[in-house]
Amino acid sequence: MKRRVGLAMFVFGVAAGAAYIQAGGEKAMEVPKVAASWTGEWGPYNPAKDIGLTKEKCKGLDCKVVYENGIWEATFEGECGRPYKYTIKMEGRQSGNAVLFKGSADLGEKDGGIYDWVGRAMGDEFIGFYTSSHITGVFHLAPKK
Repeated sequence: MKRRVGLAMFVFGVAAGAAYIQAGGEKAMEVPKVAASWTGEWGPYNPAKDIGLTKEKCKGLDCKVVYENGIWEATFEGECGRPYKYTIKMEGRQSGNAVLFKGSADLGEKDGGIYDWVGRAMGDEFIGFYTSSHITGVFHLAPKK
């Protein structure tokens, strides 16, 4: 008798699971579209002094993010007194509907040396905070149209 009850419960569980999957069940989380072209603004930021972005100093920022063989790479390009272009590798992991990034790059002595940064990218927004031994700042990007 116990075997029949156990077998009936097993069959019921399998049938319920199959019905759940056919009805849609849990869906795999969609990876946000982060590997794309982005554009926006960036600049120094000091939260202690409540100073926002200074648009007069530096012009817009363009960024292209690619993902190949498990490695995220971003190329930042713009002008700030002179043209610049930096390509950096980033660590990234998905969290909900966003990809969280962090990285460190040495931009050379002329451009401020070593920078650390963190950021978050979603389908319609890529924001980040950077710091070096001399400066802190932020960037805010949207998908390029």
